[in-house]
Amino acid sequence: MDMAWQDDPGISGFVNYLSAERNASEHTVKNYLMDINQFVLHTWGEDAKPPFPWYESDRFTGRKFLVYLRKEGRSASTTGRKLSSLRSFYKFLVREEIITNNPFSGLALPRKDHYLPNVLSITQINRLLEAPAQFAAANPPEPEKRAWHAYATARDTTILEMLYSTGMRLSELANLPEKEVDILSGVVKVRGKGKKERLCPLGGPASRAFRALLDKRDLFWMALGRAGKPPSAFLNKNGGRLTPRSIERMFKKYAPLAGLNPNITPHVMRHSFATHMLDNGADLRSVQELLGHASLSTTQIYTHITVERLKEVYEQAHPRA
Repeated sequence: MDMAWQDDPGISGFVNYLSAERNASEHTVKNYLMDINQFVLHTWGEDAKPPFPWYESDRFTGRKFLVYLRKEGRSASTTGRKLSSLRSFYKFLVREEIITNNPFSGLALPRKDHYLPNVLSITQINRLLEAPAQFAAANPPEPEKRAWHAYATARDTTILEMLYSTGMRLSELANLPEKEVDILSGVVKVRGKGKKERLCPLGGPASRAFRALLDKRDLFWMALGRAGKPPSAFLNKNGGRLTPRSIERMFKKYAPLAGLNPNITPHVMRHSFATHMLDNGADLRSVQELLGHASLSTTQIYTHITVERLKEVYEQAHPRA
């Protein structure tokens, strides 16, 4: 069911609240709508039409939805996020006096699974950064595609360098305006979750890669016969803005060349950035700022990784480990 949320006063009001009062991004609003839509489907079925009878929901409705998510095999973190979304939505409905009770207010959230994020070693990172050039050397272009070939190689190298150099999220890089990259100062202004801005230092290799990228981008733009300014530093073969999905596919192409699991995602660069910073003496608060984490507890998972590595070294080196 493609929910026509504009026809439900509760949902449309909640969307306006998220955008105006919470300053939520389009991505965040989309996730809230997705969770609400799933709840509507489960509670009232595919034939339900807005406006929906929110007043019918009680604590048993909330529990039934929790049981449904568990039977679906959803992870604890995903289930917790969906329940939090609905709790916030119903809290808004209570505030607006559309209903009187929040069916999710007393519902205990499932305990999150404990896991350590996947992290690449510095050697593996270096192999991945070299993969675009290796791929280009092994696949020479046709004469009429030289401009695209040179640009695509520079683009992919720059994307990898910048993800590792700044610890940016994939969505932050894909939506990064060219003007926010200050090559001379070696700083990038990143717009993160909740539209919060932060400054990320840009290392020397990443700065040089970005500078070379712009030159090749302009030559490729001219080869396309386009006028005006390109929409982004990161373009697809048709001259449009590169999407996050395209960058994910790029990783699947280069990972095997670097001897890595082809199922790794761009987020592994963010994990590796944080872990390597802490391994080399950066303090936790600084890494929190660089990553754009709202809570220090989110950043602390990377300290667990460094402890695990110390344990491995200890077990290999100590005679009575």
